[in-house]
Amino acid sequence: MPQQKLLAPVLKKYFENDPVAAARNLESLPADNAVAALKAVPASAAVEIVKRLSDSMAAVMIKDLPKHLFQEISGKLDSQQLASIFLCLPKDRQTELLQAMGEKKKQEVQELLTFPEDSAGRLMSSVFLSVYSDIVVKDAVQKIKQLAQKGFPPSYAYVVDRENHLVGVMTMRDTLLADKNAVVQTVMKKEIFAIDSFMDREQVAHELASRRFFAAPVVDRENRMLGVVKADQLLKGVQEEAAEDMQRMFGVGADEKTFSTIGFSLKKRLPWLHINLATAFLAASVVALFEDIIAKITVLAVYLPVVAGQGGNAGAQSLAVVMRGLVMREIPPQKVKGLVLKETWIGFINGIVIGVVTALAASLWQGNPYLGIVIGLGMIVNLTVAGLSGAAIPLVMKALRLDPAQCSNIILTTITDVMGFFAFLGFAVLFQNYLM
Repeated sequence: MPQQKLLAPVLKKYFENDPVAAARNLESLPADNAVAALKAVPASAAVEIVKRLSDSMAAVMIKDLPKHLFQEISGKLDSQQLASIFLCLPKDRQTELLQAMGEKKKQEVQELLTFPEDSAGRLMSSVFLSVYSDIVVKDAVQKIKQLAQKGFPPSYAYVVDRENHLVGVMTMRDTLLADKNAVVQTVMKKEIFAIDSFMDREQVAHELASRRFFAAPVVDRENRMLGVVKADQLLKGVQEEAAEDMQRMFGVGADEKTFSTIGFSLKKRLPWLHINLATAFLAASVVALFEDIIAKITVLAVYLPVVAGQGGNAGAQSLAVVMRGLVMREIPPQKVKGLVLKETWIGFINGIVIGVVTALAASLWQGNPYLGIVIGLGMIVNLTVAGLSGAAIPLVMKALRLDPAQCSNIILTTITDVMGFFAFLGFAVLFQNYLM
């Protein structure tokens, strides 16, 4: 302690005269010694040093500072930099330090820390290696060794400038083979892919998959390094989202879990069952329009479930393909019409094939070829509509900025039931003289 007091004036003058070099040297010291040096100087000098530290190193240092010193330093730091530093801290320590900050600064940092739920900012890891572009390779290696001992992943070293802008990347192989006296910026890879912190999770997954990366750096809108998104973290998130989408498609709340309480599950399911009941009555009303023809030719009632079932299944196939395309971002706007047309044609061709098979089966079973013609024509209409609807419903919902997964299956089933019944029974009316 006496030695620190004696050295304080020297450190203060050194920090003030050359803060860049001072920050560089502090980063080469063990964390305990670096924190001790920072504590020994006035807050004004400490601020200039922290400004020039990488976010990961600044986090290591400020988390152990006395409360009064942290308050002084945080009050003079830019909110954006402070938020970046906080992302490198454990969650419990973030909460403690936020409470120690002034109210205005606290609100600014909290706002920056609050990324959208499905954004890269919420998925990224704050554990990563970064080095300054203007240091020499041997100093970079020394820092990498120190941080690797603290659990930082020894895969890539991201290169940043003194304002923490991402400017390049170095693999461990590049670092070890480079001239130890060369400056990092002369040996780093300058062409680097980075993810915006507000990029949607699905898009992040697509970008990593298309490039076959297991990790990618995350930056803010000013290209400041914030963290790293890892493929394994992303895979878990995508799996959870896929499960939620599946639940929403069938009218179940995305937040309902396997062992949710009975009351919670009922609250989430009953509203959609009421909606489904309303759509069922809509389909029943179509059947009611043809009550007279069904009363005359009762055999028609036998084939109503066949028409409805085939339409629902065909529509579900188109819906599944298009939903996958939306999730994987495989459907650019200029190809939407082509996709809908393709699925409609597939539905039409399926309708012809299934219609012919059904017509033959009905003709042989009932001994009336006209009944086969009626159900065959109804099947062609219904499967064509099913292909069109299965493709169009999620695309229309997406265009309206609604969740395509939300009850798409309920809407699809309603359309295929209504159109299937109307087509089948409508043709029965036209051919009734041959059916009786």
